[in-house]
Amino acid sequence: MKHRDRVLMALHHEEADRCPMQMSFTPEFASRLRMDMLKKEGATHNPHGGGNTYELERALDHDMLLTSVGWANSYYQQPGSYTDEWGIGWKQCEYTTRFGKGCYTEMATHPLAEDAALETYRPPDPTRPEIYEDAARTLRDFKDEYWIVGVTVTTIFETASALRGPEQILMDLALNPEIAGRILDIAYHYHLTAAKRLVQMGVDMVWTGDDVGAQHNMIISPDCWRKFLKPRMANFFAELKAINPQVKVAYHSDGMITPIIPELIEIGLDILNPIQPACMDPAQLKREFGDKVCFWGSLDEQHTLPFGTPDDVRREVEERLRTMGKNGGLIIAPTHNVQLDTPLENFWAMQKAITETTYASLIP
Repeated sequence: MKHRDRVLMALHHEEADRCPMQMSFTPEFASRLRMDMLKKEGATHNPHGGGNTYELERALDHDMLLTSVGWANSYYQQPGSYTDEWGIGWKQCEYTTRFGKGCYTEMATHPLAEDAALETYRPPDPTRPEIYEDAARTLRDFKDEYWIVGVTVTTIFETASALRGPEQILMDLALNPEIAGRILDIAYHYHLTAAKRLVQMGVDMVWTGDDVGAQHNMIISPDCWRKFLKPRMANFFAELKAINPQVKVAYHSDGMITPIIPELIEIGLDILNPIQPACMDPAQLKREFGDKVCFWGSLDEQHTLPFGTPDDVRREVEERLRTMGKNGGLIIAPTHNVQLDTPLENFWAMQKAITETTYASLIP
């Protein structure tokens, strides 16, 4: 079975030979994995896009390949401090695990921190042909076999937070809605232009979304989401499906976002990602919404993958396949980029459990 056909069956709520899967990695874990699996070094792997050859993904038997355009590509651009094309300053923050040291890139400065800067600010041009070269290559080389996902995550709220500063944009939503709306629109219009271009180029799915969930509640209230983000996302979805009614739209938010799931479905959502099991009950979501939306993710990156045993990992994979994967509707994946603190034996237990478990074998 072709990888893309396996994904399509799942999105049609049908069980294929096995559950389709996708994984992303931090640069440091990707380097460990490449050396373990392919016995060689390679270029730094940016999980948000940019020059990916998909060597790891294809060797691991992934079913989806991701190609990204937008502000999220600003992560992991280079060592040390740098300023991206949006004018956002970045710094490296080092951390240590039992498998070595890694670095996260974190925002340090925000070009729209001051109100006056909004009057002269000019965002990057989303129509530049060169920013679509990776997507064109991916579609040319791999669309016949793989399900191709055009990525425009950090679609509105997260990019606005980076431009303005996380604390200031939250205050703006409550106290200065006119300024908040103008900054949200900068991100919205850029990523909508990019997503429409990706759909016109032929991607099978567009991955949108923003982190609006925390561990046990939402970062912003459901009412605030309804006021500022729901109308923009509704139009975003509608404009993509006006170009190609068959294109699928995924929405990402870490954390607990249960209050807004029915409204995401209402505005045309096809796939919800990443379903953090420490924040929302995957099986309950399947029971409540599984006939209306598909799911992508669900494997615990907070506890099971880094701190469990290989048997814990295998059991979790099988539990997700029995519950969320029943009658299709699931693309199984870790709920975040696989981190450097993950033991390779746990990673391989996950990969093998997914690729070697058929739906037929799960029948009691």
